[in-house]
Amino acid sequence: MAANTGTYLIQGAAVLGGDPADLLIRDGIIAEIGTGLSPAGQDKGAIVIDAAGLVALPGMVDVHTHLREPGREDAETVETGTRAAALGGYTAVHAMANSTPVADTAGVVEQVYTLGQAAGWVDVRPVGAVTVGLAGEQLAELGAMADSRARVRMFSDDGICVHDPVLMRRALEYVKAFDGVVAQHAQEPRLTAGAQMNEGDVSAVLGLTGWPAVAEESIIARDVLLAQHVGSRLHVCHVSTAGSVEIIRWAKERGIDVTAEVTPHHLLLTDDLVRSYDPVFKVNPPLRTDADVQALRAGLADGTIDVVGTDHAPHPSEHKECEWAQAAMGMTGLETALSVVQHAMIETGLMTWADFARVTSTTAARIGRLADQGRPIEAGEPANLILVDPAARWTVDPFQMATMGRNSPFKGRELPGKVVATFFRGHPTVLDGALNTPHPDSAATPVGAA
Repeated sequence: MAANTGTYLIQGAAVLGGDPADLLIRDGIIAEIGTGLSPAGQDKGAIVIDAAGLVALPGMVDVHTHLREPGREDAETVETGTRAAALGGYTAVHAMANSTPVADTAGVVEQVYTLGQAAGWVDVRPVGAVTVGLAGEQLAELGAMADSRARVRMFSDDGICVHDPVLMRRALEYVKAFDGVVAQHAQEPRLTAGAQMNEGDVSAVLGLTGWPAVAEESIIARDVLLAQHVGSRLHVCHVSTAGSVEIIRWAKERGIDVTAEVTPHHLLLTDDLVRSYDPVFKVNPPLRTDADVQALRAGLADGTIDVVGTDHAPHPSEHKECEWAQAAMGMTGLETALSVVQHAMIETGLMTWADFARVTSTTAARIGRLADQGRPIEAGEPANLILVDPAARWTVDPFQMATMGRNSPFKGRELPGKVVATFFRGHPTVLDGALNTPHPDSAATPVGAA
């Protein structure tokens, strides 16, 4: 393709899966939408992209990404993780706090924010820790992180539950001052001591310590009541059980301000895969039963579960290629999320592409308070959008991915749908399904440059 001019004409894209339309992008903004548009006047030099057969969607927003930097660059960096995000169709990600050092101060969240700006592939919004060092003993500098250049609005000890109800209440009360949200990793630690997988028939057969559903459900039940009591926002990370869906549905029916996410892997995979003892299927929360998978799909379809969050968790190979009991928990997800959701929700008839935009972009941006993300594909709106080929089929090969993590549970699977282009603030970070260049305002080195 020609060099970037800042003006692009996308022709024949099905906006949200509807009728084909042309989109003119100029200076980072969707300047015009219509039919039969052609380069003319000030737009005579526009780069034309033939999007026949492609679906145009708002850029995806991930509420739950582990970028590992600072401190764990052997697993992922902001650069590699955001390249993976762009290839997966994301234009914004929320970077979880369990880095080394923990993102529990203004200094650390500003470092992550600066790294994201320098990379230039997506917007990186750091998630601040709820407690100092994720230790669950005292609140972190929530206000300082909110007032920092990173403008943190989501706080989470993800990977560890804020299990002290008094501390959780104080966090919920504190974030109200700046319209923040506490994102809870719902896991009662005393019920999951030594747990290796979902508690059920498969764990009994394999002789592995079970992880009961009630360990998740009891924390969610407690926290929605705390959120109601103090009048604050609560977000529930990676919901995995049918019972959790019912509790969240109950809370929403009573007007409690709670949102929830489900991961792509919990929409598709079950604990039966653990019979292989392959540590790639070891994750927190664990893979559950088929009944749970169906309940999660139904909850996402009817709006009980608000968004899809990848919980992208790359690990060095030595942390996964070992005995099950010693293996780290976590799976990669940024580059497969769109395809898995298409397979689990769209191809099953549970959702449309417009619904997909709601659960992967619009609502996620609202939860994270990202004003320029998740916007409608309309004239005058920021040009954060993607083009998807829904008819494409591809086989997952973790060694061909941009992420440093090779721990994809979908390795060898054929999945539908492929991101053809990602536009980040009007600039194509991905073209023809491959990385192009970072946003020109960043300090990043273009792909392939020395």
